[in-house]
Order: sequence, then structure tokens, then C-alpha cells
Amino acid sequence: MKGDIYVFKNNKKTIMLLITVVVMSMWLAACGSKSADSGTTAGETNTATEAETEAPTERTLTDAMGHEVKIPANPERIIASYLEDHLVTLGVKPVAQWSINNGSGLQSYLQKDLNGVPGIASDLPFEAVTSFSPDLIIMGSESTVEGEKYEQYSKIAPTYVLGDDINKDSRQALLKIGEILNQSDAAQKALDDYDAKAKEIKEKVASATGGTKSAAALWLLKNKFYVVSNNVSSGEVMYNELGLLEPEVVKEASAKATGNWSEISLEKIAEMDVDYLFLVNSDKGAGAEALKDAVWQSIPAVKSGNVFEFERTSSWLYSGIQANIQIMEDIQNSIVK
Repeated sequence: MKGDIYVFKNNKKTIMLLITVVVMSMWLAACGSKSADSGTTAGETNTATEAETEAPTERTLTDAMGHEVKIPANPERIIASYLEDHLVTLGVKPVAQWSINNGSGLQSYLQKDLNGVPGIASDLPFEAVTSFSPDLIIMGSESTVEGEKYEQYSKIAPTYVLGDDINKDSRQALLKIGEILNQSDAAQKALDDYDAKAKEIKEKVASATGGTKSAAALWLLKNKFYVVSNNVSSGEVMYNELGLLEPEVVKEASAKATGNWSEISLEKIAEMDVDYLFLVNSDKGAGAEALKDAVWQSIPAVKSGNVFEFERTSSWLYSGIQANIQIMEDIQNSIVK
């Protein structure tokens, strides 16, 4: 009897052991199957977890003035005054946008994308900047942070200065902002798409003009004329992107220019003997007396009806991919019939 009990106990232990082994085998098989289905092994899961743990929360970049700026990994409240064209190109909406005249003067050509974004005064008062609680500030020019201004802005949020050399080149500015926002690939793709668009319109313009027509962009403001320089804004589009010919008068003005637009007399405009004039008329509704002058009326492009007028709210006074594309389309619509 005791022998029977002993055998029974041993059998019971054996059975329990076998059951345990079977259960563990089934559990391990299920875990293996789940990992296979998800395409992730236990080792890969650990590696991914470690990667997530080690991912930096911010990057340190050196700006044009030598400041080492700690850039948030994913800034969400950006102020980049007068650089909004580049932000729009990258699909980024700032927390506030450049404005003048107590917020009423905005970059109208961008409002399809920036509608509802409040304006901030162009001189970026410290109190106003603080009120928007930015987590990143991007400045275009060194002059905007002269004196002790940089220290004040950097106390509000990390502040990166592009610098004039980069800021004056819209392509380089876009690429740099792409780098700052960790969107370098998106910035380069936007430039590639832009170049393809420019090539398409250039071919249409060349077909319509035979590649022999000249053009100039003028701005009428308070009864004075200004001509755009040949390497910025609409000047860059006309001469570098679309291949329209540059009058000697524009070359001379550009060589002496201290800004994007230089004042020019009516007599000098008449000397251009230009085929097309693109006029930004800020005096529209206020008389535009200069357009009634006999010298203006005698200009060949005026007499032949080849003056194409645009509102001051158009993109012709600005630079960047968004502005340039709109300028190119305006030129195409004006001279390609």
C-alpha cells in the first residue's frame, strides 16, 4: 500500500511537471508568433526603445553672429518676422506674423496661409514678443538684434540670427530655416519644385517673346518712382529665372543700389526704351499724378499698352518661393497670350 502511494505521488509530480512544460512551450510559441507577425524581434524592440530613450530633445546650432542656440526638437510657437514666406513654404504656421500700421499692414500675398495669425509690430517690441510665449525666434538681419537686443530676445526664447549674407539670398534663407526646423529635405524639395515651375514658365515666356524682349519693374509710391534691383525679388524673377532682358538703366541702378528698390527719375525710365513695364502702384486711389506726366505718357511701353499694373498688396515687393511663384504667374498672364 505504501508502495502504491509512493508511485502515485511520483506520477503526480511527473504529470504536473509535464503540464508546466507544455504550458510554457505554448506561451513561448505565442510570443514568437506575435513578434513575427509584427515584424519586430525582441532584440529590435529593445533597440527601438533605447533609440527613443536616447533621442535628443534639442539641437545646438551656431548662428551668423556666433551664438550657440539650443533649438527645441519640435518648436510649436515660432516668431520669424518678415521670414514668413519661408515658413509657409515649409508648411509651418507662426504664432505671430510681421505687420505695420498697428497690425493692419500684413503681407497680403501670404494671407491664404496665414489668415487668422495675429500681427506683431515689425520692430518686435519685447513686451509683444513675450505676450506670444514663443519657443523659438528667428531673426533675418544682425541689425534687428544690435546692442543688447539679442540678450533680451534670448531671455524670452532661443533666438537664431540668419545674418544679412544668408537673408538676402532667398534660396539660402529657405535652406537655413529648413535646417533650423529639422526640415532640410522639405526645403530642398521645395526649391526643386520651384525650379521646375520656373523652367516651365520660362519656356512659355521665351516662346511668346522670342527671347528678345526687355522688362523692368517699377514701384510708384508718393508720386516717386523706384526700380527693383536685378538680383532680388521681381528683378531676380524677371532676369535670372525667366530670361527677360535687363535694360542698361537697371544695371546701372542695381550697381549703386543700397536696398531692393532705388529711386529713379521719369527721364531715366524714358531712357530704358523697355518692352514691358511691370508697375506696382501704391498711389492708386490717391491720384497717381506721376502717371499723367507727359514724360510718362511718351514712354514706348506706355504708348504701346505694355504696362502691367499691380496693387501694392501683390507679391511684387517681396522675396521667397511663394512671392516669386506669384510674380512668375503674373508675368506669364501678362505677356503670354
